[in-house]
Amino acid sequence: MLPVETWPAGLMLAALTVYALTGGADFGGGIWDLFAWGPRQKQQRRTIALAIGPIWEANHVWLILVLVLCFVAYPTAYASIGIALHWPLTIMLLGIVLRGTAFVFRSYDSRRDEVQARWSAVFSVASVVSPFMLGLSVAALGSGDIRVDGTAVSGGFFAPWLGPFPFSVGAFVLALFALLAGSYLTLETADPELQEDFRARALAAWGASGLFAWATLLTARTGAPLLYDGLLASHWALPFQVFVGSVALAVAGTLYTRRFRLARVSTMALVTLVVWGWGLAQFPYLIVPDVDVMTAAAPTSAIKPMLLILGVGALPLVGAFWALYAVFKSEPVN
Repeated sequence: MLPVETWPAGLMLAALTVYALTGGADFGGGIWDLFAWGPRQKQQRRTIALAIGPIWEANHVWLILVLVLCFVAYPTAYASIGIALHWPLTIMLLGIVLRGTAFVFRSYDSRRDEVQARWSAVFSVASVVSPFMLGLSVAALGSGDIRVDGTAVSGGFFAPWLGPFPFSVGAFVLALFALLAGSYLTLETADPELQEDFRARALAAWGASGLFAWATLLTARTGAPLLYDGLLASHWALPFQVFVGSVALAVAGTLYTRRFRLARVSTMALVTLVVWGWGLAQFPYLIVPDVDVMTAAAPTSAIKPMLLILGVGALPLVGAFWALYAVFKSEPVN
């Protein structure tokens, strides 16, 4: 049985996975809002807005859960991450705030084209910036460029997240979120022409995801050696990579043959595997190479009550989300 100090890390990875599958798709919708084109441009944006509208704010609960778990269970890691990644995390949070603000104002402000275009630009650009910064931050944690000696953090405020590897990961996250959104949106409309629009975008995002996945792997060799070794040299690496490749091909196949429900499921599986593959490759480190789950963990007298409270609180949380999705996602929005 794994030590209790590792349990919050597993829960953080699980919450981050749910955030990617839900909030990530919302970000992806903003990406496709930015790149809406063609004769059905307005209908595309309307479908995206209707799909996101009932759920986008609730999905951020999972990101908040990740932060709270880290703060309570691994306080030294939380402090070090906040110091070392102050800039990308601040930009990400500003993007989340601006994105939500613009989405609401676009819905209730004047319907004049120039007003709608202004709010759409803010919403779409913020939907690109925030996940890109998330990718940069994740990459920096595994790069080894953030050094922590006790309570002292070194490595600079910019160097750990400015480089080929972090930028490759940022682009990879964008492409995955766009793929999620494209596959989800095919089921958010009953209009065959709009389905074809979103299918084409999902296939384009699938191609971009593959390209940036290879770029991430190549740049990891020097940009994040521990992750590179974990993904290619560990005992589980080969079967895992074969399985991920098979799921990726299933995504393309189901989209190509227009089996949209299977495409959504396989896309969710692909993103889940990517997140957990990164987690397994980096384990047990929270910040490579100086902060791991055991050395950064709070006393078990703090972790155990937190896990108990989380277990009790999960029941109404999961129930509320089930009801939310059952009410608003039981049929296409238009």
